[in-house]
This record gives sequence, structure tokens and C-alpha cells, in this order.
Amino acid sequence: MTEADVGRVVWVRVVIVNYNGGLVLQRCLDHLAGQTLTDFEAVIVDNGSNDGSLDAIRVPDTRFRLVRAGQNLGFAAANNLGARDCRAPWLATLNPDAFAEPGWLEALRQATQRYPDVAMFGSTQIDAGDPQRLDGCGDIYSAFGMPWRGGYQYPLNALPPDGEPFAPCAAAALYRLCDFVAVGGFDEAFFCYLEDVDLGYRLRLLGCRCVQVAGARVHHLGSEISGPASWFKLFHSYRNRVWLVFKNTPFPLVLVLLPLHLAASCYMLARPRHIQDIGPCLGGIYAGLCGLPKRWASRVDSQRRRRISNFRVARALTWSIAKLQARSIDLRPR
Repeated sequence: MTEADVGRVVWVRVVIVNYNGGLVLQRCLDHLAGQTLTDFEAVIVDNGSNDGSLDAIRVPDTRFRLVRAGQNLGFAAANNLGARDCRAPWLATLNPDAFAEPGWLEALRQATQRYPDVAMFGSTQIDAGDPQRLDGCGDIYSAFGMPWRGGYQYPLNALPPDGEPFAPCAAAALYRLCDFVAVGGFDEAFFCYLEDVDLGYRLRLLGCRCVQVAGARVHHLGSEISGPASWFKLFHSYRNRVWLVFKNTPFPLVLVLLPLHLAASCYMLARPRHIQDIGPCLGGIYAGLCGLPKRWASRVDSQRRRRISNFRVARALTWSIAKLQARSIDLRPR
């Protein structure tokens, strides 16, 4: 960092969490360095990588800073570490396997000007392996406690204009810093997976809204590091789903949604393509249920901050089974 950079307040800080990112990390940094909007700083948080990915990278310029966590803190805690001492008004998260198009940050900044009342923004994720397909258009959350990336593997021409999902996918998201701080950032107990939906839920309870920005585009490999259906991913996903419903859903709605979620999970496990994965999935559900007493304090905190009605919470959810099964692009018009 040069002397001129000291004390300079930029528009946005981009946090990139790396764990054994290999060659994709350099590709991510190079794409970020090529943004048309240059008013940003980037913090790369390394979660104790042992694949040599840090030895191989070339930091593009003085806007980029490396923080070594020394161990695998998880995606949630590492992002919080990267956000620490941030003075920019906006905070962006970017996965190391997501490659931003040159106008990504510029499109997000323009969106903050079009929608000044919005606190969180999502990006269009294009499948890096097949640029004619979508990797997702925001996180959608069903009343059955099952989130999904809207439009996953849909054709690119199915991309709708700007709309409102439940929450942005943190693979490439933007948050107003003051609101991010107000809810305590990412919940570090989640470690990784669904921590972005949890953050979006808590921001919604605060009264915040989300917009999915069609013109803010990144190319995403998706599960490049953890694997698409690894034991690790399945366990944490199923565990965190239980916590997500319990922690954030207000009473008495939680009395309906938590049993509904457990029933939906059992149904999913009974399907043939999930038989080989039943161990980590059941283990995740069991760990989620056993962890509910420890999650009580976080539920109390989440509900204490709530500023919206049960009706508005229910309205933000997707109640259609057909949309859940189809992974629909369920964006509400702004």
C-alpha cells in the first residue's frame, strides 16, 4: 500500500475468501483488477490453504491486501474477518471461483443509485463451464425451509430484468456496510453453506430489501473447492437448514415451518438419488436438532431486532412446491 492509499476511503471493499483455491484464485483476482470501476479495495482472506495457492498468486496492485487467517475459519468467519475495520459504505463478497465481468462493480454501483432504499444486491451468475447457462439469479427461500439458486442451469436467455429474490448469493453479493454491521455480519456458527441466506433473512427481519441486478455479471464455477455433493457440503447444508428456520422464523410461523422443513427433508432423503448420501444428510439433521438449544440465544437476538410483521415474512417466502422442484427464477418485480 502506498502512502497515497493511506486514509483513502473507497466506495466498496471486496472480500475474497480462499481455501485451497488453486489456479482459480489468480483468475478471480485478475478479473477483479480489470473492473471499469476502479474505486475499490480488495481483501483476500486465506483460510490456512495448504495447496500452495498463495505461493502462486500475483497480487495485481496496491488495492489488494492479503490476510492470513492461519487456519480454516470457515466462509462466514473469514468474511467477517475481511470486513473488519472496513470504512467503505459498501461491502462485496466474491468467491475465488467467480470471475467478474469488467462492468460488475459499475453495474452494482448504478443499482445502489437506482434503488437507494435497498441494502443488499445480488449478481447474475453465469456457468463458467457453459456461458449459455445460468448458475443462478439470487437465493430463493421456500416455506419448506429449502433454499436454492434461482434459475440454476436455466438457459442464459431466461435471465429476467432486475427483481427481488429472498437474498443475494454471497458468491457475488453487495451489502450496505452499516446494515451488515447492525445484524452482526455472517453467523460464524454456520461455518459455511446457507450463511448468505441466513444473513439475508436477518436483514429482511430488520426491514431491508434485496435486488437482483441483471447487469452485474460474474462467471461462476460453483463448488470448485468443496465439491458439488461432498460429505462436507451435504452435512453442513442439512444442518444449517434446520438452524436457518429455527433461528429466524418468527413465532407462531416457526411452529408451522420447522415441522414442514423436517418433513420435506425426510421426503428428499427417500428419493433414490439421495440414498448414497443419507449418512451425511441424516448426520446434518441430527446435528442441527441437537444444536437448537445453543442456537436459542441467536434466535432471541434475531427476533429482538425484527421490525416487520409475520405477514411480510411469509410473503417473502416461496410457497409453491412446483417452483421449488423446478428451481424457478422467482424474482418479485420491484
